[in-house]
Amino acid sequence: MRRAWLAFLLAVTVMGARAAPAGPWITPAEAAQFRTTPSYAQTLAYLQRLQQAAPNKIKLETFGITPQGRPMTVVIASGDGRFSPDAARAAHKAVVLVQAGIHPGEIEGKDAGLMLLRDIAVSGRYAHLLDHLVLVYIPVYSVDGHEHSSPYNRINQNGPESMGFRSQAQYLNLNRDYIKADAPETLAWLKLWQAWLPDFLIDVHTTDGADYQYDLTWYTEDPHKLDPLIAAWQRTLMEQAIPAYEKLGHLASIYLEFKDGRDPRKGIENFGSGPRFSTGYAALQNRPGLLIETHMLKSYAVRVHAVYDLLRVVLDDINRNPSALLAATRQADADTIARAGDAHAHVPLTFKLDPTPTPFELKGYAFTQTHSDISHDTWIQYDPNKPVTYRIDNWNGLLPDVSVTPPVAYVVPGEWKTIIDKLDAHGIAYRRIGHPMKEVAATAYQLDQPTWAAQPFEGHLMLQSFTLHAHPVEVTLPAGSVIVPMNQRAANVAMQLLEPQAPDSLLHWGYLDAIFEAKEFGEPRVLEKLARDMLAKDPKLKAEFAQKLHDDPAFAADSRARLNFFFMRSPWYMVQQVGAYPVLRVDAAQLANIATK
Repeated sequence: MRRAWLAFLLAVTVMGARAAPAGPWITPAEAAQFRTTPSYAQTLAYLQRLQQAAPNKIKLETFGITPQGRPMTVVIASGDGRFSPDAARAAHKAVVLVQAGIHPGEIEGKDAGLMLLRDIAVSGRYAHLLDHLVLVYIPVYSVDGHEHSSPYNRINQNGPESMGFRSQAQYLNLNRDYIKADAPETLAWLKLWQAWLPDFLIDVHTTDGADYQYDLTWYTEDPHKLDPLIAAWQRTLMEQAIPAYEKLGHLASIYLEFKDGRDPRKGIENFGSGPRFSTGYAALQNRPGLLIETHMLKSYAVRVHAVYDLLRVVLDDINRNPSALLAATRQADADTIARAGDAHAHVPLTFKLDPTPTPFELKGYAFTQTHSDISHDTWIQYDPNKPVTYRIDNWNGLLPDVSVTPPVAYVVPGEWKTIIDKLDAHGIAYRRIGHPMKEVAATAYQLDQPTWAAQPFEGHLMLQSFTLHAHPVEVTLPAGSVIVPMNQRAANVAMQLLEPQAPDSLLHWGYLDAIFEAKEFGEPRVLEKLARDMLAKDPKLKAEFAQKLHDDPAFAADSRARLNFFFMRSPWYMVQQVGAYPVLRVDAAQLANIATK
């Protein structure tokens, strides 16, 4: 009862004069006093009414079809009827993409968006927000997941009464799909992104995890993942937006990923965003992104109004000075293009936690820790009646780990259509060669000792580790091979797809697993003779074999492994090119040589 009363008081404080309107423009969630959230059909019906009432400000478009055949709807909101990317760019307007319902159980962004669009386009209360920007709004990203509604989809969450399911109809988590782009929804989103090329992305979610006082947490990508101008703009935005947001009666924090969920006093750390996530993908595209995470234990009314208020604060900030954002994204794109072939450039592929924490004040609650005879672990229980501020360590900072120098271009042999299709999905420019080319000089990777995960993840068995070394090669390229230049604004995306060590590379996702498979094997009776011939001719090999037998008991006990030791060092194995990574790197001279062929 105490929690319910506190939630009611917070809702009253937050809503203040913004009480739900009576009459025809009350949203379905407001009409239900936020006990429920509308179906997709009800959501579209409300948006269609907005479009009819304000056709010069609101336009609905279909940008894709879900696996179950539902339309994916995007709302274009403009102050002066500029509803196309070209018109927005010609008017020097910032483009802000706000998306809700990528995880449809976390649906505050949909209901907050309906309210905000009404107050922009119909009541005119916040019409000024669109003076210098165009809002591209996806009310429900995962539509099939949204319609898979149940009271039991979110065990950790306080309302609404029924909500959507985390994955789409093919059981793919769309917020792990940005770079691999398996889902039809992702392919549609990528086309929308490429058409509009937004200047800023906002992705709305709800937390899981601990209990604390904040009604909302937020996350932006680490500065090391961004062009310096983008990082500086993003930092300034949040330094201005969060205090303004809290003046409206809210309490906000940076994203809280606890090192140990059983004891929040042990500190917080970076949750590990990357190219598979929305804001991580935006960073690759030289665009700032904001992840909003409302607190799952606050009432649905409080959570919706939290999103509503932060959205209008952020939009207001951008609208007042769009030129700063436009200048930052324009220069970041130019810097990426100019970087191609720079021998001194180092592009991080992976990141590690900064070992030096910073102090952080956590506005949490008192809690108890007891031993559980069920789980045989520590059971933490929070007391929301006892707010407590804890001084803890913050390990959110990241540092570059594995970095590479970008080539002038990559070369993808024409037979690797899977790779080329992914380049197409991400709008990466390339030149296709129309005839075979012999004696093409390049740098290749040899990959050995692969290991895979024990369990599938998002429909793939991830490649976990391998050894890598680069070496010069001369190859023959078939007609249909593609040259992928790095002097393009999407170069960072190409590198994350094509560099083997990138955590979300096509290699890591398992699209190239076949390169690790030998297709011919020696019969044991044949390998017995081969081994004796090789031992007789190569004393170093004989010593290496003896050392392996001494150091590796499992190897010594495995008759097949002992024979394969020799087979894998023979020309009969080498000719199969097992572990030869098909994507090549070329420098300026090598690219010029290709151009002459």
